[in-house]
Amino acid sequence: MPGCLKRRPGFFIEMDPAAQPQPFVEFRDVTFGYGARAILDGVSFAVPRGKVTALMGASGGGKTTVLRLIGGQQRAQRGEVHFDGHDVGKFDNAALYVARRRMGMLFQSGALFTDMTVFDNVAFPLREHTQLSEALVRDVVLMKLDAVGLRGARDLMPSEVSGGMARRVALARAIALDPDLVMYDEPFAGLDPISLGTAARLIRQLNDTLGLTSIIVSHDLEETFRIADHVIILANGSIAAQGAPAEVRESADPLVHQFVNALPDGPVRFHYPGVSIEADFGNVEGGRS
Repeated sequence: MPGCLKRRPGFFIEMDPAAQPQPFVEFRDVTFGYGARAILDGVSFAVPRGKVTALMGASGGGKTTVLRLIGGQQRAQRGEVHFDGHDVGKFDNAALYVARRRMGMLFQSGALFTDMTVFDNVAFPLREHTQLSEALVRDVVLMKLDAVGLRGARDLMPSEVSGGMARRVALARAIALDPDLVMYDEPFAGLDPISLGTAARLIRQLNDTLGLTSIIVSHDLEETFRIADHVIILANGSIAAQGAPAEVRESADPLVHQFVNALPDGPVRFHYPGVSIEADFGNVEGGRS
């Protein structure tokens, strides 16, 4: 088809040299909630193609929900979630299956299968979703493990590797099918400084080497800002700030200022709402003054 680049069956990207690259993921006026609780309220943002985008904000702000909406685990109640130019909400099961083949996911804490070796954990998506021979599966698994520095750990069980190594095994599994998009849900949580730095460097290197688009959900401000091209701050169901890391750091929004500077008090209060301190400790009839 003239003017198009065919990336996968059923997905075409219009090629216009004069135009800006189409966002790989785009939210258009998306609203979503659980019961009466609104998590996202008219949220719009774009994830640049081929870049590392950080999705940040206070706990419970909807960051993991965004990943679920992209993967089609949840459907937007209003608005559209676009993946490579296609509305995920309109996918039937077959189209969703094809789209998910193009996505890799690194879950919180790695989520390795505890009864499988490191090798078999990485081989799992290849055996589940392809018809590759075992010889080819072996070669692909060893290449992915080598990319994260763990080819020599192939025969170990998850219980025999450290937390940082387990996260790297999970990363190798996430890229086993050569996805176009990799989503990371708290990839740095619970890691020591060496493991954290290693994980961050791998995310950046793999994104650039493999031509990926990456979305990182993280609370680790310094390391995430160091490797991200684009940052989105979610707060109170909407976008509080977005842009390059340096731009977000300079935001005048009080909540963003509190978040990026790790201040104990601000729009997010240190004290949980309750009665005044005078009501709890003030004068009591017949008591002390």
